Amino acid sequence: MHLDVLDLKNFYYRSALGRVAQKAVRDQVQGLWPEAKGQTVVGFGFAVPLLRPYLAQSRRVMALMPGPQGVMSWPAGMKNVAALCEETRWPVDTGSVDKLVLMHGLETSDHPSEVLKECWRVLGPGGRMIIIVPNRAGLWARRDITPFGYGRPYSLGQLETQLKQHSFEPERHVAALFAPPSHKRFWLRTGRVWESTGRRVSPALAGGVVMVEASKQMFQPSRPNLPSAVKRPLRLLDGLAQPGVEPI
Repeated sequence: MHLDVLDLKNFYYRSALGRVAQKAVRDQVQGLWPEAKGQTVVGFGFAVPLLRPYLAQSRRVMALMPGPQGVMSWPAGMKNVAALCEETRWPVDTGSVDKLVLMHGLETSDHPSEVLKECWRVLGPGGRMIIIVPNRAGLWARRDITPFGYGRPYSLGQLETQLKQHSFEPERHVAALFAPPSHKRFWLRTGRVWESTGRRVSPALAGGVVMVEASKQMFQPSRPNLPSAVKRPLRLLDGLAQPGVEPI
């Protein structure tokens, strides 16, 4: 079940913990994708906290939000690029997206397999995607004071397996949100220290969220029937008379 867009907005833009989480995750996304000049960048779920750095340089940025969640106008003070959509039917041309970001879009969906199929459809050849999901072993998935405490959490292995089943190849993985999910001032003030230390000590397993970058795989269509021409046919009938022809 998707969270309400107002709850997500209030967390990321109006709470100190949400702003800390936003920066920690966005820094990791920018570490994987430092630029997207001339490219089409799309976010699905509630990915707007991660998309702002690409507004100035990208050819196009779109923020898609699923119907059960609701939509808000974004970015503030600029021309709106956010749109409401069905979670399994996006208003995006096939093969038109260069970079795709999912946050609060997979773990809260009732149709995760269909969402991944739609991701594959909209990405162009060689397109890349970053999926951010709650870490099954992390603290953030165990408390419902943040959006990462809802939906189904994943381990790194579970997420990579699901991606491979939908024709994606996991390329890199990182983590974020190493500090406990707490509104207490001490944890908020030391958030940067926790992030930098966590990335050095356990860059993939101990964070509150798992982040996987995956590429779209293109495969030749399977041919269930035999080829029309056999390269080395067996000539078992050579030497037999052809029908209607007298032997010499």
